[in-house]
Amino acid sequence: MNLAIFDLDNTLLNGDSDYNWSLFLIKKGILDQSIYEQQNEEFFKDYQTGSLDIDAYAEFQFKPLRENERFFLNDLRDEYVATIIRPMITEKAKDLVNEHRSQGDQLLIITATNSFITKPIAALFGIEELIGTDLEEINHQFTGKIKGVASFQEGKVTRLNQWLDEKHLTLAQFDKTFFYSDSKNDLPLLRIVSHPVAVNPDATLNTEAKKNNWPIMSLR
Repeated sequence: MNLAIFDLDNTLLNGDSDYNWSLFLIKKGILDQSIYEQQNEEFFKDYQTGSLDIDAYAEFQFKPLRENERFFLNDLRDEYVATIIRPMITEKAKDLVNEHRSQGDQLLIITATNSFITKPIAALFGIEELIGTDLEEINHQFTGKIKGVASFQEGKVTRLNQWLDEKHLTLAQFDKTFFYSDSKNDLPLLRIVSHPVAVNPDATLNTEAKKNNWPIMSLR
């Protein structure tokens, strides 16, 4: 069996689910545009340059999750996925996932975006296994803190190894291990799989892919 791992934002999705979640909340009046729009842009630029402070970003991004009731958040998320996320899914992305599925590969999405938002997105691809940045919960209410290790940069490798341990597996047990990503932030994980693939890569990843003869593809 092969293991096919997919990044989500700007890889399987033609857009960023985390960034657009904040824009959606601003549009719905949940967040103050004058405060959050600029902060959202600054964090997004930090992510693109590889300098994102994940803890500071989590505090910013999780604030509306901490301050609102879970049933209300669930309704907001459902609307967000239906109206904003579905149009981000391209036929090429669906075809890639289905190609691996048809070959009997184990499918996994691993994303820095929080798992509250991304679990229903993974379901749109028919992928049950997802590793995202988990949120701490007490009495079914989000605290605004990260639970465990954030699924970001080297943290993706840590979280993948934890996932493998839980399933009593190792990467070496798979015939081939694929990882599809667009971002230099994912280089730690791209370097440990047998078949790294750059998807719509940023400049740094594009250079790295060419240097190492990794395949480069577009899902747009």
